[in-house]
Amino acid sequence: MPEGYLAAAYQMGSLLAARNIEIVYGAGSTGSMGALADGALQAGGKVIGVIPSYFNTPALAHQTLTSLEVVDSIHERKARMIELADAFIALPGGFGTFEELFEALTWAQIGLHSNPIGLLNTKRYFDPLLVMVKHAHAEGFIYDEHRTLLSCEEKPDVLLKALEKYTHPQGLERWLTRES
Repeated sequence: MPEGYLAAAYQMGSLLAARNIEIVYGAGSTGSMGALADGALQAGGKVIGVIPSYFNTPALAHQTLTSLEVVDSIHERKARMIELADAFIALPGGFGTFEELFEALTWAQIGLHSNPIGLLNTKRYFDPLLVMVKHAHAEGFIYDEHRTLLSCEEKPDVLLKALEKYTHPQGLERWLTRES
């Protein structure tokens, strides 16, 4: 992993802990999310992990979390994390990150939650994804109000401020009636 990603994740964890914001995540010990958890824990924060039993191994699961919930499947894990969370932040990552990000966005779009969703765009990692979202909007696949579900900032502190100011958009149900 190129330099800078883990440092930004660690900083985000530290900032969340300093603001007494509890972290709920997939309980991993490596990568960006492991660094996020480490930053929060070392700053005295509370970190809850939710992990499927088949990933609950010493090589994968963070061993010093505040609490750990073991569930049967990845689907249960995602549903439980959404249930526990007040906001969602995606850090640079791979397929799992993209899948969880878009599930959180989709659930917001259809009204299953109204929590803010943010991207920590470290080293402009998410720029290609944002271009795709902009293209989907331009082609009429994403309504204006759905684009506002996602906040994106390059610095952890700026992203947290944006998420604190988030106002859930009105009219999200418009996609059901297909009004223009």
